[in-house]
Amino acid sequence: MRRQGTACVESNKAETQQVEKPCTEETCEAADEEDEFPHPIPWQKIEAQELDCDYGLLFSKEEASRLFMQLEEEVEYFTGEEAKLQVYGKTYSVPRKQATYGDEGLVYSFSGVHLAARVWTPTLEYIRDATTNATGHTFNFVLINRYKDGEDHIGEHRDDERELDPSCPIALVSLGAVRDFVFRHKDARKEPKKCHIEPVKLELAHGSLLLMNSPTNTYWYHSLPVRKKVKTPRISLTFRRIIKGRQKRKKE
Repeated sequence: MRRQGTACVESNKAETQQVEKPCTEETCEAADEEDEFPHPIPWQKIEAQELDCDYGLLFSKEEASRLFMQLEEEVEYFTGEEAKLQVYGKTYSVPRKQATYGDEGLVYSFSGVHLAARVWTPTLEYIRDATTNATGHTFNFVLINRYKDGEDHIGEHRDDERELDPSCPIALVSLGAVRDFVFRHKDARKEPKKCHIEPVKLELAHGSLLLMNSPTNTYWYHSLPVRKKVKTPRISLTFRRIIKGRQKRKKE
């Protein structure tokens, strides 16, 4: 359970448990017919002030490696203007490869770019369905980031775009190199700091699943910082649920 009324984070305790998530009628019709997830995995609860995450291993090492190699064959990454983003009016090349897949007609907008979803590949459908079976949540979109080595990275940000369904968590599947994943509270990013809130640092293992529940993305930024000692690639898949009526249209 989430801690209530905590002013500052002194330490982050984790306990291993199976977590059953309630689902809305829109996102989890199938879950109404079952008392527990079809394929529950051992969950580690990660909590801090206004941070609520669940972490576990979704795939064995062998299966994760097989899925990684299949994605290397199937996924088409963006190039040209779609491989850039805008920050404070300036355009930058993305320091990683990106791709978006999902249901027909979906568009995801962030940092001045509008990325249309390609049709699900067989491997992406398999990973999506495994994530649904483990969490009880359904997803209609995935953003894929490929980091060629520890030089590729992503800066601090929140997955809080208006088109995302607030009742559905963000599900992050990691394949490939183990990388550090860092949460930082929004009140710890600005001066004067309202409170000393320690960052929450995780190591995302090969085949792991991190579930970022509400209200995590409202209060906490997350990043994948540069790690020069990492020499092998990693593929990150963040599954989301987009509400079609809230999308920004992609410019022709």
